[in-house]
Amino acid sequence: MIPFNKPLLTGQEDAYIREAIESGRFAGDGPLTGRCSRWLEDTLGCDRALLTTSCTHALEMAAMLLDITEGDEIIVPSFTFVSTTNAFVLRGAKLVFVDIRPDTLNMNEQLIEKAITNKTKAIVPVHYAGVSCEMDTIMKLANQYNLVVIEDAAHALMSRYRDKYLGTIGHLGCFSFHESKNYQCGEGGALIINDKRFIERAEVIREKGTNRTQYLQGEIDKYTWVDIGSSYLLSELNAAFLFPQLLLSDHINADRTRSWQTYYDALEELAVDGKLMLPGTPRGTKHNGHIFYVKVSNQVVRNELMTYLKHNGVSTASHYIPLHSSDMGKRYGFFHGEDIHTTSESEKILRLPMFYGLDQGDIHYTVSLIKQYFKVPGEA
Repeated sequence: MIPFNKPLLTGQEDAYIREAIESGRFAGDGPLTGRCSRWLEDTLGCDRALLTTSCTHALEMAAMLLDITEGDEIIVPSFTFVSTTNAFVLRGAKLVFVDIRPDTLNMNEQLIEKAITNKTKAIVPVHYAGVSCEMDTIMKLANQYNLVVIEDAAHALMSRYRDKYLGTIGHLGCFSFHESKNYQCGEGGALIINDKRFIERAEVIREKGTNRTQYLQGEIDKYTWVDIGSSYLLSELNAAFLFPQLLLSDHINADRTRSWQTYYDALEELAVDGKLMLPGTPRGTKHNGHIFYVKVSNQVVRNELMTYLKHNGVSTASHYIPLHSSDMGKRYGFFHGEDIHTTSESEKILRLPMFYGLDQGDIHYTVSLIKQYFKVPGEA
């Protein structure tokens, strides 16, 4: 069986975990946490990078930083993971779902302005599969209406929009280091701060609402409870696991994008023949090979193809059931405008095996099965 995903291992994780153990420092914000944070800051060019226990918690911190309260509105796509929205619902926000683009499955930037009201507090673009949303348009709208942009970049570490890394364009960005992501430590995340006004308070929120960071830096004699917050610090052992993967980011990124391109090139003739559709990568974007998916004509064909691949030893997956169709989505939000693409595209998507070290022969075997399913002449 070709697995759908294999969590990344570089072979160097043990050495850094031993270093952490020998240091005797296991809780958050130890030396290896600092090295991860500095790597993110230096590589991405952001003002501050704070490691968190998950991307979910990074999003929750962002909601706290915005002082989201009952009745505030947040503009989000419905085609996303529930963490994107839970973070704001927990603070009392109303979700305003907008439709997606069929080429990228990202929020349609042309529909955002009509969804803005005097209750709108933030726009939350989700960079699906590591492919950037149209950030110039989104940031222009945010500046025009005095809104905050929080990039859900869970899929997107090392992806770019024009000359900037995703997660560094909005006021805040959120990354995931879950085992399903390109760089992982089992569970983990990071809050990226690109607006200096949020830095000091973010450190307080992350430290359970205390000013402990200032205390550790020798700026105050003792620390106390000064704001709302929670325990969002990533363990030093998780940071130790993550750090060697960040150091090999260029190599890892090259491996995944090579696999992505192999799939694309091998399946292009099926796309030309109208049997399936391939992912869109708009000009000015550079993805990180996080996900490779195809889209077929409808849900029935998608499910049949998934079953066919499974019976022939290839694990695949679909993706999000649109949030606005769920009971909770209906309770805490509404779809603005017409759902032209969100539901229909979600029913067509089939994600193929994608992970670091994926064998090129396995990619070609998977492609041959897809061609066989569509009865392409000459395929075994």
